[in-house]
Amino acid sequence: MLRGGIEADLDEFGVPGASWVVFEDSAVTETGAAGVVDVSGGGPVTPTTLFQAASISKPIAVLAMLRLVDRGLLDLDEDVNRKLTSWQVPPVGQWQPAVTLRQLASHSAGMTVSGFPGYTRDAALPATAQILDGVRPATNIGVRVDLLPGTQFRYSGGGTTVIQQLLEDVTGTPFRELMQELVLQPLGMSDSDYAQPLPPDLHPRAATGHDDAGSPLDGKWDVYPQLAAAGLWTTPTDLAKFALGVQRAYAGADHAVLSVELVREMLTPQIAATSRIGGLNHLGLGLFLDESGSRYGHSGGNAGFCCHMLAHRDTRKGAVVMTNGDAGTWVVLRAFAAIASAYGWSGYPDELEDPDLPTDDQLGALAGAYSLGNGMIFVVEPAARGLEVRFDGQPPLQSRALSSERFAGDGVDVQLEVRDGGLALRQGGAEFVCVRE
Repeated sequence: MLRGGIEADLDEFGVPGASWVVFEDSAVTETGAAGVVDVSGGGPVTPTTLFQAASISKPIAVLAMLRLVDRGLLDLDEDVNRKLTSWQVPPVGQWQPAVTLRQLASHSAGMTVSGFPGYTRDAALPATAQILDGVRPATNIGVRVDLLPGTQFRYSGGGTTVIQQLLEDVTGTPFRELMQELVLQPLGMSDSDYAQPLPPDLHPRAATGHDDAGSPLDGKWDVYPQLAAAGLWTTPTDLAKFALGVQRAYAGADHAVLSVELVREMLTPQIAATSRIGGLNHLGLGLFLDESGSRYGHSGGNAGFCCHMLAHRDTRKGAVVMTNGDAGTWVVLRAFAAIASAYGWSGYPDELEDPDLPTDDQLGALAGAYSLGNGMIFVVEPAARGLEVRFDGQPPLQSRALSSERFAGDGVDVQLEVRDGGLALRQGGAEFVCVRE
């Protein structure tokens, strides 16, 4: 039903492949796949092709945490430092913040580090405590509290990594093994693994990640040792099993993976958040929700991969779409709009955001040398659906297109904005109008 539209969108946005499932009444009703696992010579995507779930790793990790709450090993509202042994939430000056699992799972703990860059497959990988401290070989800054916990939403993969460390400290079990025991095996997610790096025997089943221009990543995919935040390899079918497991628990089914009391906490809005696909604009525990809590899900985006999971609590409908390209967001958006229309999802937002991406001519018109006005010169050239920016004395900086008029630097707080055919540069709250040389 969906294949023709998804194939057209893959071609339009330069995304090599996609895989999807639709479910209704607690069962998968449609499974599909399109495109290829690698544009440089891979075979076709199939329903069993493995994709990086990226941040969809987080709600599944939170389910494991809630199972330990169910067993009495953890408390949602206790200061996590009381149970952490390998690492502690550090003080801020003379103040020692108290952070709870409820706050960590709802991204309201005031913690730093939104997301994590991946590592090349031959790189030395940091331990979890090194990630949290921000020390080599970790490439991120340390995870710290710099907002008053519980007061506002701020997405934090760093906070999810605190959950990972806590689960290991409390159980004495490595996180990968713990996830198999607590979630993946009970839900029958046999094609899922928090394995970073991915074992060689699974490489033939793995999709290659691709950049905005549709080119394969060096090494095919990055490695994410931040397992709870970004480390799951899986399929749409297995993510549907997770979503359906939450639905069954909410309905009070026998042998459900979680108690009714805790799954209701999971699907109760804890704090307002920025909007995600399907009108999800609040946080429950691990899951983004609509305002009523009746629709839930999560998006994911690692280097070279984009995906989304969305489910309806009461009607037991939902879908998962996974892609192996950085431009897959647009494929996912259109796929969910098509699914909502075809399957009669009531309350799904009618407006479909159309991409406002720059044309080759628009990018070419921005090429040239610019001055910041303080003597610093930088040169702009079109590159990979965005711009490559070269500042004096610095390596090239890739800036992806947020729209036809805004570009964001890769991993740094730098944005370029088109102004009357020229450019303005923004960083750190300051703005510089750039003069073309």
